[in-house]
Formats: sequence, C-alpha cells, structure tokens
Amino acid sequence: MAQAAAEIEPDAPVFRIRGLSKVYCTGDVEVHALRGVDFEARRGEFIVILGPSGSGKSTFLNIIGGLDSATSGEAQFLDHSLTRQNEAGLTRYRRDHVGFIFQFYNLVPSLTARENVQLVTEIARHPMTPEEALALVGLEDRMDHFPAQLSGGEQQRVAIARAIAKRPDVLLCDEPTGALDSKTGIKVLEALTRVNAEIGATTLVITHNAAIREIADRVVNFANGTIVSEQRNAARKLASEVSW
Repeated sequence: MAQAAAEIEPDAPVFRIRGLSKVYCTGDVEVHALRGVDFEARRGEFIVILGPSGSGKSTFLNIIGGLDSATSGEAQFLDHSLTRQNEAGLTRYRRDHVGFIFQFYNLVPSLTARENVQLVTEIARHPMTPEEALALVGLEDRMDHFPAQLSGGEQQRVAIARAIAKRPDVLLCDEPTGALDSKTGIKVLEALTRVNAEIGATTLVITHNAAIREIADRVVNFANGTIVSEQRNAARKLASEVSW
C-alpha cells in the first residue's frame, strides 16, 4: 500500500485527518461519535489520547487503524486515502502497516509466547523473529511459557511483541494498561516506550489514566466527538517515573 517505515521522511506526517465524522444509526436515533476531527501525527511520535467514555477516542482509533469506516471527512496514511479504500485495501493496510494492542490480550491459550508471536511473523512481509520481538519487551526467559503461566503484565507484553513483530509503521493501543495495577502497568509502558524508540513506530495510546500523559511527546484530549485541546510536553518522563 505504501512505503515501509524506514523509507518515510522523518518529518513527514504519517496521518493527515481532516473533518473526520462518524454517525451510528439505530432506528431513528443518530449517535455522533466523531464530529469533524482534524489531526496529524508524524513518524515516531508518542501520542497519548485522553477523554471520558463516549468521547470518540476508540472510534477515532478504529478508523485510522482501518477497522471501521468514517461517515464523512478524509483520513490519509502517508499518501494513501484510508477513507476511500475498499475492504481488501484496508486489510492490506492493517496487515502491512499497523500493530494493534488492546486492553485484553487476545492470546491463544494453547500456544506459547513464542508461538503467539509467530502467528504474525508467518504472514508479515519483513518481520522480526519471535525471539527478537519478545526480547524487545523483556521476555527473553518466558518465550516457551503458555499464557496461563504468565502474569497479566507479561501477557500484555506478549501482545505488544506480537504487534511489533511485523515492524509496523503505526502502533495503536486502546487502554493497554486498563486491566493492570500501577506496578504492572509501568512495565507495559516501559515496553511501549522502548519499542517506540527502537523501531520508530508512530504510537497512539488511548487511556483514561491522566498520569500516562507525562510519558508522551503530545497529549490530545477528546470530548463529545471532537479534539478539544492538545499539549506538547517540554520533556517526557520515563515510564518508571509515573505512578497512579
């Protein structure tokens, strides 16, 4: 669909979003999930997206991740329109360019950590080895353990390794620490920031947890389906310096 991350110009916008709107219709009821959102993100940025439930955060992430379609507006990934892609094009986009991390880990319980990551490396174009990906998230000594033998934080780090093994241009994370306590969540944030620095993936993290904003390059606040404010952090804190 588009050039690999290594070929993207450092200052080029990875995403250009203009007037993005999404309306869900249930019978005669219309729910406006997004209302004319404008947004840009550049290569390697670490962006935290805050906002209450129902503010449009997840809908926004799903559209730019190719999991949902917009009602109106334009979403571009590099020089390609996401809003004009057919389902086959969106499938290629998700496969080749996007890594997803969700609140629930979605690991296959009958497979080891290594085998869960291998599911992605077998279909990616230029993947890491499962061993490389798991080492990046600090699980070198847990590769042959099954999910039931891993803590919640370790399972989430396996999910991160699975997402990054394809060397994605974009890493989209929806409440990745939502099911974790502070100590465990910090280990997951350390893995995300390390991956962001080492593979250069533009990383967007949705969270209800305002403390996480301190590790971001930029903080975007959603309310009522719109972006109501943005702030750039003068200095980023280490994940180990954050607690909640």
